[in-house]
Amino acid sequence: MMHGSNPNPRAAFLDTLSTEARGALTRLGTRRRYAVGDVLIHEGDHAQELVVLHEGLVKVTARLDRDRVSLVDIRIAGDVVGEVAAMDVGPRSATVTSCGDVSATVVPRDELEPFLLAHPDAFLALYRWLCGRVRRSDRLRLELGGYPVPVRLARVLVELAELYGRPRRTFRGPDWNRVHIDVNLSQPEFAALTASTTHTVHKALAQLRKDKIITTGCRQTSIGNMARLREAALLSVPDT
Repeated sequence: MMHGSNPNPRAAFLDTLSTEARGALTRLGTRRRYAVGDVLIHEGDHAQELVVLHEGLVKVTARLDRDRVSLVDIRIAGDVVGEVAAMDVGPRSATVTSCGDVSATVVPRDELEPFLLAHPDAFLALYRWLCGRVRRSDRLRLELGGYPVPVRLARVLVELAELYGRPRRTFRGPDWNRVHIDVNLSQPEFAALTASTTHTVHKALAQLRKDKIITTGCRQTSIGNMARLREAALLSVPDT
């Protein structure tokens, strides 16, 4: 199963399972389809279900207060959502919304627990996947406090390109220095991911466009020079 073209992507959860465990998991629950804008999971709900994504992508948002919502994460085909509430007690901590046509399986807790007991390798894979998510969240929190907005935005773009990027095709093969990001995000959503204001993100995107590092339009983003974007993200040191 391919979840993007990047040769070094973050592994989707289903891809970390053995063939046997993956097959057993996909036989559980109820298969459902969602259209763009449909809510798969409501923040505050007490349902204890795991949602396995087979096609499409979703965004995970959390409410900061009555008027503000933060974009927390993006999940793609092969990932799961609702994993914490499915394994723990307590309300849902975020809302999950479809960003397009999505196919998913909803697995209730009373089916998930026997599956994990019967497949300890799947339980270990889910545990490791959760640990990776926690490490990523911790890293993001450190970056939000330690870097200015242009650097945070560049780091978000690098991560999106590495996870969901589609390289430009050339006669020599894929060019990973020029990448189209297959996730449609608005400037307010980029602001949420970088913990900044829309105005500040607008200026940072404009500078990246001026420097010919990215191109944008109609919620589409393409990277024209990944090497320079990584430099802007302070992820590599330019040659001197």
